[in-house]
Amino acid sequence: MLNLERQAKILELLEEYGKVEVPDLSRRLSASEVTIRKDLKELHGRGLLRRAHGGAVRAVTVGADPSLQIKAALHAEEKRRIGAAAAALVGDGESIILDSGTTTQQVARHLRRRRGLKVITNALNVATELTGADEVEVILLGGVLRQNSASLVGQFAEEMLRNFSVDKLFLAVDGVDLEFGLSTPNLDESRVNQTMVGVARETILVADSSKFGRRSLSRIVDLREVDQIVTDGGLPEAMRADLRELGIELIIA
Repeated sequence: MLNLERQAKILELLEEYGKVEVPDLSRRLSASEVTIRKDLKELHGRGLLRRAHGGAVRAVTVGADPSLQIKAALHAEEKRRIGAAAAALVGDGESIILDSGTTTQQVARHLRRRRGLKVITNALNVATELTGADEVEVILLGGVLRQNSASLVGQFAEEMLRNFSVDKLFLAVDGVDLEFGLSTPNLDESRVNQTMVGVARETILVADSSKFGRRSLSRIVDLREVDQIVTDGGLPEAMRADLRELGIELIIA
């Protein structure tokens, strides 16, 4: 198992159980306890967990911002299904925005054969995913490059967006909370996301079930701004009912 895959699995186990212990992780992941301790130290340094005696517990910070590589390995199968289901909502000839993220990259992966499609994005990984798709026109926003997420943010990105009007926005976030709304760890990212919502006729949230019931540092918009949510079957029934009460259509991939 690669380092990133192993660390992503550690974070997934933390989400599920709230705490992890070195001996148990060593058995589950077929890695030495020395290797596991190094992983925990690295993840602690990034603010993604908190070291505890013999293991680790969930990080309490709302500002944790995992790298794109770590995010890609987290809930990878769920993201693949969400990407396919979300892409099915896009027709030939439409204009869409794909936000930065690993879930939106999966959406892009399933759009390569659309005809006459226009895709606006601030994400280098999304643009790369669509490179070579002859019938898809990609418009890459300018701005300041965030190394951690390979996304372009700032005044230039926001100004470019205000010159567009699109059919659909596919938005990926770090937190979905009924009261706080949609959120992300980075203030500049949230401002770009707010502008995206403002120029799209329809906003579609693409988020795996681990993102629900969580708040991150910077609020994007209220949940009432969302038209549809594409997520996975791990979303609790109570949360599904609450979202439907808000008038949001749910698609379970």
